[in-house]
Amino acid sequence: MPDDHHTPCENPLWPCAMTGAVACLAGFEDLAVVVHGSSGCYFYPASLVGVPIHGTFLVENEVIFGTESRLQEVIGELEDRYARIAVVNTCVPAVMGEDIGSLARDRRVFIVDSPGFLGDLEVGYHQALAEVAPEVDPDAAGVNIDGICHTDPFSRGNALEARRLLNLAGATVATTFCLDRYAATRRAAPLTVGTNPDLASGVGRWCGSLLGLDAVAATFDALAAAVDGIETRPVREEIAWADARIRKACSKYLRRFDPPRVAIFSGRSYADFAAGMLKQYLDADIVHIAARNDASARAADFSAIREVIRDAEPDLILGSSYEQALADDAAFVGLTPPLRGTVLLHSRAVAGVEGALWLMDEVLNACTNRNRRNRGETMPLPLRKR
Repeated sequence: MPDDHHTPCENPLWPCAMTGAVACLAGFEDLAVVVHGSSGCYFYPASLVGVPIHGTFLVENEVIFGTESRLQEVIGELEDRYARIAVVNTCVPAVMGEDIGSLARDRRVFIVDSPGFLGDLEVGYHQALAEVAPEVDPDAAGVNIDGICHTDPFSRGNALEARRLLNLAGATVATTFCLDRYAATRRAAPLTVGTNPDLASGVGRWCGSLLGLDAVAATFDALAAAVDGIETRPVREEIAWADARIRKACSKYLRRFDPPRVAIFSGRSYADFAAGMLKQYLDADIVHIAARNDASARAADFSAIREVIRDAEPDLILGSSYEQALADDAAFVGLTPPLRGTVLLHSRAVAGVEGALWLMDEVLNACTNRNRRNRGETMPLPLRKR
């Protein structure tokens, strides 16, 4: 049995399918999520999703004699508190081959068989969403938002920015996958926009991504073509305003410093978005992209990441705390979990207009500080009130 600090299926560089399933289901506020496995299987996703979940905390004798009675006990404790309960099966019960499907009933209790060995986070996320089985109401007003995941430090900010832009264009928000109530999944709208295409829900007609200014413009054009009453002008004005601000700031940077060499470690959609922005506005040299959900492109372990960074010699690294620890002299911007040792109270967005501005803020400040430090320039001190 795994102990409290280690789960064999989990590679911390890219969370497994079990964690993805938990992250998806934990986004529905009226749904109890039960991790059916050991304490290690519970604590890893619990540390990432940031909302209460539950566990069966299996021990050795339950693995030997069967886990069903323990699971039934936990379900019984939760039935009076939640309208619905989702059980996420983990590696040990799955390998044992126990049939826990008999515990599912009336959609009040349903089972998501998503042990970690099935694949990466995205696999589990989509498997859990398939078990939820959202329903599209052809007459439902508004536009769905998808790509929201509780393991993503930008999830709440992305949802808020997507809602802001939709409201700016005169559209209402239908269902948010996955940051909503379970009942909202039974009346999803026919149209959907995404904040992270890696986690596209497949619900309704896809109208486009909100990652990057050009993508935002194209997505709202698609919405306007599909729905009467969508007004693209306010959104396009914001895009033009943001584009002008970014160009001015980047031009000022490039008058003083060379374009940065950049290595990016994150999910594929975020990585492509960041690379596109940095090439467009800073003429950056993207020396390496390691997409964590792309087996052919990702760095396999810490030693591989260290070797990539050493060989690429980037001026700027976008990634997680793991890459930050190996960054040496490079500037760093946090783009993917985990971001340990960082206070994240504000709802930061990567998606939308505000997401593009946030990314370039972080990059320009991080690179400017690094260049000043390397030149031995004194950093200006903030003014103090008397």
